[in-house]
Amino acid sequence: MGDMANSSIEFHPKPQQQREAPHAGGFGCTLAELRTLMELRGAEALQKIQEAYGDVSGLCRRLKTSPTEGLADSTNDLEKRRQIYGQNFIPPKQPKTFLQLVWEALQDVTLIILEVAAIVSLGLSFYAPPGEESEACGNVSGGAEDEGEAEAGWIEGAAILLSVICVVLVTAFNDWSKEKQFRGLQSRIEQEQKFTVIRNGQLLQVPVAALVVGDIAQVKYGDLLPADGVLIQGNDLKIDESSLTGESDHVRKSADKDPMLLSGTHVMEGSGRMVVTAVGVNSQTGIIFTLLGAGGEEEEKKDKKGKQQDGAMDSSQTRAKKQDGAVAMEMQPLKSAEGGEMEEREKKKANVPKKEKSVLQGKLTKLAVQIGKAGLVMSAITVIILVLYFVIETFVVDGRMWLAECTPVYVQYFVKFFIIGVTVLVVAVPEGLPLAVTISLAYSVKKMMKDNNLVRHLDACETMGNATAICSDKTGTLTTNRMTVVQSYLGDTHYKEIPAPSALTPKILDLLVHAISINSAYTTKILPPEKEGALPRQVGNKTECALLGFVLDLKRDFQPVREQIPEDKLYKVYTFNSVRKSMSTVIRMPDGGFRLFSKGASEILLKKCTNILNSNGELRSFRPRDRDDMVKKIIEPMACDGLRTICIAYRDFSAGQEPDWDNENEVVGDLTCIAVVGIEDPVRPEVPEAIRKCQRAGITVRMVTGDNINTARAIAAKCGIIQPGEDFLCLEGKEFNRRIRNEKGEIEQERLDKVWPKLRVLARSSPTDKHTLVKGIIDSTTGEQRQVVAVTGDGTNDGPALKKADVGFAMGIAGTDVAKEASDIILTDDNFTSIVKAVMWGRNVYDSISKFLQFQLTVNVVAVIVAFTGACITQDSPLKAVQMLWVNLIMDTFASLALATEPPTESLLLRKPYGRDKPLISRTMMKNILGHAVYQLTIIFTLLFVGELFFDIDSGRNAPLHSPPSEHYTIIFNTFVMMQLFNEINARKIHGERNVFDGIFSNPIFCTIVLGTFGIQIVIVQFGGKPFSCSPLSTEQWLWCLFVGVGELVWGQVIATIPTSQLKCLKEAGHGPGKDEMTDEELAEGEEEIDHAERELRRGQILWFRGLNRIQTQVCWGGKKG
Repeated sequence: MGDMANSSIEFHPKPQQQREAPHAGGFGCTLAELRTLMELRGAEALQKIQEAYGDVSGLCRRLKTSPTEGLADSTNDLEKRRQIYGQNFIPPKQPKTFLQLVWEALQDVTLIILEVAAIVSLGLSFYAPPGEESEACGNVSGGAEDEGEAEAGWIEGAAILLSVICVVLVTAFNDWSKEKQFRGLQSRIEQEQKFTVIRNGQLLQVPVAALVVGDIAQVKYGDLLPADGVLIQGNDLKIDESSLTGESDHVRKSADKDPMLLSGTHVMEGSGRMVVTAVGVNSQTGIIFTLLGAGGEEEEKKDKKGKQQDGAMDSSQTRAKKQDGAVAMEMQPLKSAEGGEMEEREKKKANVPKKEKSVLQGKLTKLAVQIGKAGLVMSAITVIILVLYFVIETFVVDGRMWLAECTPVYVQYFVKFFIIGVTVLVVAVPEGLPLAVTISLAYSVKKMMKDNNLVRHLDACETMGNATAICSDKTGTLTTNRMTVVQSYLGDTHYKEIPAPSALTPKILDLLVHAISINSAYTTKILPPEKEGALPRQVGNKTECALLGFVLDLKRDFQPVREQIPEDKLYKVYTFNSVRKSMSTVIRMPDGGFRLFSKGASEILLKKCTNILNSNGELRSFRPRDRDDMVKKIIEPMACDGLRTICIAYRDFSAGQEPDWDNENEVVGDLTCIAVVGIEDPVRPEVPEAIRKCQRAGITVRMVTGDNINTARAIAAKCGIIQPGEDFLCLEGKEFNRRIRNEKGEIEQERLDKVWPKLRVLARSSPTDKHTLVKGIIDSTTGEQRQVVAVTGDGTNDGPALKKADVGFAMGIAGTDVAKEASDIILTDDNFTSIVKAVMWGRNVYDSISKFLQFQLTVNVVAVIVAFTGACITQDSPLKAVQMLWVNLIMDTFASLALATEPPTESLLLRKPYGRDKPLISRTMMKNILGHAVYQLTIIFTLLFVGELFFDIDSGRNAPLHSPPSEHYTIIFNTFVMMQLFNEINARKIHGERNVFDGIFSNPIFCTIVLGTFGIQIVIVQFGGKPFSCSPLSTEQWLWCLFVGVGELVWGQVIATIPTSQLKCLKEAGHGPGKDEMTDEELAEGEEEIDHAERELRRGQILWFRGLNRIQTQVCWGGKKG
């Protein structure tokens, strides 16, 4: 790593020369000095600090900051530091401009074909040979040709071009607004990350971007370090540096061995204070960013664009990518010739921008391709039939010769046929499908923000709709996370409420106050309420807040005790972690001896107690028999009330016998129990109802918690996760592991499958148990459908389970950065009800897409058949190219907006989840599509062949080229559009409901679009004239068109009456690719999508490691996709 960072300094020759000067003027360290310092590790770093600054406090003096008080919070000073040492901010890549998006939208094949055709048609219409043509070329263009008409030939071409431009602009605008939303979301995620610093001796939470060099920052368990720094004082600090070094072992940090803390690394244990020495582009992460930027600027640009567009790639993910990139850089000298070639190939691959595709988008793309192919065939046949018919009629039947001067006329005919063919194709290809998904997802994500769901990965939103199981934490999600001590056992007495201070012996009271105040993170406090009458604010660890609150309830104060023994006077701290389940602090006594305070889960700590304080505050021995007694009489009753029990104990060491502090088991043993307290964390009032909704919706809620089994069971019963009289399991972690592992201790899926279906509560569970459970449920193949699992988590150790789950929810308030990093959705209010909202939105996305599909496919089927048969029988499509494009615009863009933005209703939660392999188009939908198509085709063909008799107008069939628009064909076009409009209302319901108007006014977008389309249609028909091939209609004709349109609604009711179960012949369509159909190529593609994030990493030798990884992911992916 060293040489990499050295090279990074050569990348920045300029800034340093400019910045050597302020050495004297401002601070005692230059930017360059600090950068060189941060490249060192361990002993080297310590040596360098001692040589250059004496010690860490010397470094703080040079940076004009105090290790205990922090910076003076003056704006000038902070600004000056930002100018000299930079801001803590890494500039993001440029977003795509609107023009780039327009250019991308123009790449659409069908649009290109249309543009070409339109231009050819335009060119030919301007080329008019001298006047003798009409005779020689026969009646081809005779008939209604008058002066004005010949000039009007160009209008059709121009109109097609215009409609193409319309479509392109709409598509580009949609993409642009989507990208903008993502950026907003991104910056919101970044702004939400706050970090604790000390300024003016006060603890402040500042946004990460506001950190400056010289800040004194508090680091604690679960933080993602936002800048580089040097540790001033640490307790049992362990850091996961794998994102920088690739070493998975946690690194121990201490002020006297290895004080270097690097940005982008995770705090896995302990706490401490550091002085910030490098921020933004000068921090280790930033250097790597710049390196990568300098390395492949151009290529990076191409590469990133593809990525940032669709995947809300969040900064830290990219950060991790960059870090690996750095490792790759280091390895470059090892590159063999072969590696070089490989790299070239990788580069080529990397330049194809990949977008993240969700399950739904996969299914839709597949469907769209199938429909597109069918459309292509239809359009080809149409063109061939038209051309053959024309050629046979003109040259064979009429026996004409092909004369040179007639060529333009004939070519114009062929172009017209070609345009008709392309129009059929345009209508057949449902390019609105991907658009509908995008709009629906983007709309949902925006609205979910209001429901306290911050969605980080788009597809999580739709996956959530299919969720069949939720594994939820207890603390904070199901409960309020406002803990209070409600029962206690002090001096041989079990108090059911807070005892009066006078009832306790002063010795016990004093020990208790000290034990609680000192043996807790000093960052945990209870502050006065913000508003009058509100509850006091709890800051920091909630369990510790409950204990501090207990001290205040006993009319004592914890602050004076902490001032008397400040944090840096603590002799040794064993911080809390999920293995110990306890925390201990050692202080030095005035007589030279030591006192250890300990607190932790009662069943664990009581095993280490050998004495207990009696009512007079004297020690009496505490044997295993007493312990069993206490568990039965005190702890179990507390737990059954849903209380979490915590034991508080201490131990004295005399002056002569200092123990070996690293031998923790020895030190934390032989304790004296001061008290056992029962902490209540009340269930959130809205949770039981939310859980009932989940159960109604066919989603199983399981509770996974670290609490003891009685507490967990009591809370689960309060929430309604377990109902009396049900057949369910509540297991402890140990028992769970015993049941699922074989003799060798390996997990067996069959054993897991016996346990999880009935399991409702998993107590005393470790993070690994949570991961095992989630993985087991996801991989399980028992039951009629595969399970889709959502998981909530807040701790650092929940990362693996959150990543493994189909949807990971991290807590926005209580969650650590590590958990947020691994999650798909962040719950900004930590509330379980928000998860239910997410389910509702997810199902809504799925239904919106189905509604759109049902509408779209009806139009497709009808338009294609009409154009095809019309062309074959009357040599001209009844719907003209421009009219088709207008219909296409209504049904693709507008309908996708109208139907994809339907707000969700509670009724979505009344059905079972769809599961992974449900087809997009159900039988009911297929029935609706075909039923409506039959109605529309009947009407249109009736109008086409006998309409002129009915309305008593001229027939529009067999009109010559360039003839003026006929009322006959205008009526057909108008009726067609009216039927689509009313069918759009039918499409609002896809499960065969009767009332299609239900809730229509709760969706203003839908109403606006339907009315707007209707308005534009009137304008087109009455004033569209030649470009739209329309002639104005009378009021009576309009009323007939409307009447036929309204008939759609009546017909919809008729269709709803036919029971779907009778129509066995209808097939469902739009399945996802099955396991067996996955070809190697598709696997490789899927693989590419996953490797998306690894793109820049594969350089040189790294390819070899990746090779193995790829094989693994491929295997997993094949399984997942199936």
